[in-house]
Amino acid sequence: MTVELNYRISGDGAPLILLHGLFGSLENLGGITRRLQDGWQIHALDQRNHGSSPHSDTMDYPSMAQDVIAYMDARGLEKASLLGHSMGGKVAMQVALTAPERVDRLIVADIAPVSYKPRHDAILEGLSKMDLSAVKSRQDADQQLSEFVEMPATRQFLLKNLERIPQDEQEPDGPMFRWRLNLPVIDACYDNLARAPEGDGPFNGPVLFLKGAESAYIQEKHRDTIMRLFPAAELRIIQDTGHWLHAEKADTFAALCRRFLESGEA
Repeated sequence: MTVELNYRISGDGAPLILLHGLFGSLENLGGITRRLQDGWQIHALDQRNHGSSPHSDTMDYPSMAQDVIAYMDARGLEKASLLGHSMGGKVAMQVALTAPERVDRLIVADIAPVSYKPRHDAILEGLSKMDLSAVKSRQDADQQLSEFVEMPATRQFLLKNLERIPQDEQEPDGPMFRWRLNLPVIDACYDNLARAPEGDGPFNGPVLFLKGAESAYIQEKHRDTIMRLFPAAELRIIQDTGHWLHAEKADTFAALCRRFLESGEA
């Protein structure tokens, strides 16, 4: 069953749907939105169990792809280009494999259509074990999370999911903060999110894979799988970036996206 995704639309032109990664929200790709909205109508989505979108007990790539297709139906988008980062890249690939006639061009940022070993156990443990009743400020939350997540930038990203409960909704002596994420379901469904998108393909439309040079998410051993599912795929590597390539070198990332998207115009 699909959920009605939270969205933000900006710009004018051909539709381009942006899909964020795990633990993220539509704000994560805001820098790319600002750089591309002069040429495309940007549809930035919160995926299920993230941001301001509804929570669901089901979380797998076929279901999440159907959410995107349902969004397109509701907005009257017969066809759109898709740009997805990490988990969002897998959702975008799933849409292309499920409904290739709905996808114009596909951009996949630093993820391959393969299954991965668990990489977020410490993050999930840290977020799940946080005592929100003891959190009176974001500094309190950061201190608790630092026991599980070493990198301050990663903690800052994760804590964007912590929202202050409106005063009229707070209970006496109750927590002041709550998670926007549906942490129990993300934790329970994590194995689904580590898997490859489903479908034998191929999607024959144009596909651009963008890789952070210092990231190990896209590897040479993934080439055969990529080309089997996406025979028209091309790869571009952004130097001096890791998995967060769209934030680390936003101008370069957006320029590569622009060149790729414009290459299909008459």
